[in-house]
Amino acid sequence: MSSVKGFVVKAKLMGVRIRIGLAASLALTAALAVAAAPRVLAPAAGGLWEVSQSATGHNPVKVCVPDVEVLAQFEHRQINCKRSVTSSTSSSAVIEYQCADGGFGRSSMTLITPRSLRIDTQGISGNLPFHYKLHARRVADCR
Repeated sequence: MSSVKGFVVKAKLMGVRIRIGLAASLALTAALAVAAAPRVLAPAAGGLWEVSQSATGHNPVKVCVPDVEVLAQFEHRQINCKRSVTSSTSSSAVIEYQCADGGFGRSSMTLITPRSLRIDTQGISGNLPFHYKLHARRVADCR
């Protein structure tokens, strides 16, 4: 009978170890996802950004983002999308994304200053193609 109890205790300990291992694996995956953010965008911070199709900032859309990488999916800003950095240089990064609703896009983001970005974006939204250039500037922290 004691061997049965010993087996149950060992099985429970193994289950705890597996759960701890899974939690550590998930934490490492999350850390790697953060590390995969393009270096060129590191000087720019999340916050309240004004995004416009005009370099003068005419008729901006105000968007509060946790990090600037989210601006790559400006066309799909209301939708949960999976982003991946496909290339990064000292001055720009290319980010591709796929959304749950079937939309997708590819954006080239150029850091002008830590508070100013240029975004060239294209893709499919609502089963229709889009392609435009955006100018974004950080104006404040989010409230």
